[in-house]
Amino acid sequence: MRKISTKSIFALCLSTLLGLQGASAQESYTPTEGNLKARKEFSDSKFGIFLHWGIYSMFAQGEWFLNSENIDCHEYAKAASGFYPSKFNAAEWVKAIKESGAKYICFTSRHHDGFSMFDTEYSDYDIIDATPFKRDIVGELAEECRKQGIKLHLYYSHLDWTREDYYPIGNTGKGTGRKNHGEWKTYYNFMNNQLTELLTNYGPIGAIWFDGMWDQPKDFDWKLDEQYRLIHSLQPNCLIGNNHHMAPLEGEDFQMFERDLPGENKAGFSAGSEIGQLPLETCETMNGMWGYRIKDQNYKSVKELVRLLVSASGKGANLLLNIGPQPNGELPQTALERLKGIGEWTSAYGETIYGAEAGGLQSAAWGTTTRKGNKLYMHLITDELPSEILIPKEYKVKSAVSFDTKEKVRLKRTKEGTTVYTDNLEPKIDCIIEMELK
Repeated sequence: MRKISTKSIFALCLSTLLGLQGASAQESYTPTEGNLKARKEFSDSKFGIFLHWGIYSMFAQGEWFLNSENIDCHEYAKAASGFYPSKFNAAEWVKAIKESGAKYICFTSRHHDGFSMFDTEYSDYDIIDATPFKRDIVGELAEECRKQGIKLHLYYSHLDWTREDYYPIGNTGKGTGRKNHGEWKTYYNFMNNQLTELLTNYGPIGAIWFDGMWDQPKDFDWKLDEQYRLIHSLQPNCLIGNNHHMAPLEGEDFQMFERDLPGENKAGFSAGSEIGQLPLETCETMNGMWGYRIKDQNYKSVKELVRLLVSASGKGANLLLNIGPQPNGELPQTALERLKGIGEWTSAYGETIYGAEAGGLQSAAWGTTTRKGNKLYMHLITDELPSEILIPKEYKVKSAVSFDTKEKVRLKRTKEGTTVYTDNLEPKIDCIIEMELK
């Protein structure tokens, strides 16, 4: 048995105490001043990178392989003994991501297959005990993020396809070979103990990104009030988001949209996700899958990715763009090339999105707008520029110039608003007009 550190004993006691408190009626959540500041910093950051990585990468079939192929979880677990990502280098990962213009990384500490990518005292099914690699991935990433000045967020799965105490079995994982059924209370305590470790042993964490609530019926009691209270007690400035595809719940600090921009439902996940008052985030894949899949080379172009980033910014949302690292620990070369291309754009034009708000004109055929104070940025993200664009009269336009050349853009004011003429502009990934408002 491993020796439990004093820090872990303290964390466990705190977790137990909060669990007892949870028996009382739910209290209204009031974010701290530091939490509100963290929300503002998160909203201003506009761009993050999602990393889906675990032993599922060894199968090169995506992160849902255990469930989609109905693999026996005990056979699947044997892959851990061969997981040795010899090319993993946290410094190289963080450097490439930071140079893309991303301000934070969200890493899968534990996905639906139940394997923990950190050193945990509450399971031997983790990177230290179950693999010959025996290096704490979360720990190395946390240290490197601090060194390079980028925030670390941690994805954590609410569901588990391997543990017997994740019961009742939900809508997924029914064919993964679990034969006995434990008690939900044991699983709930396990999750809270792991969350306590993550928020105690790795320094400041920017956010906990939950996923998997959709696996159970909507009336299932996940006891989120206690869990959220635990997180905010351990790190008040740590933001909580939950990919439950519903409106924000009490205790959450930001709202995410899977494969959709806020207010859209193209992917079919956001039917009940009316937009709340919290900071917003859109998560999307760089290619097709979240986890590494060897056949999935259908990467979006730099142009598509930049336009997605701009479109999210125009709705006041961040873009969390996913990469599935390879089983050897390297980021795919194509992903690195895309990061470099995005970085070239953010280096030149990042000031039009970082710290900006939604501009109000969000979903025009020609693009979108962002705003900073009295500056309105028109982002023309189309391959064919319209000859003229009408800006509603509510926007009192004083002047307009090309962001690139600073040449004046011709305007005409009428009772309907201000007409912007694009005759001296050329289409590009993002043709930006900088307007000064009265």
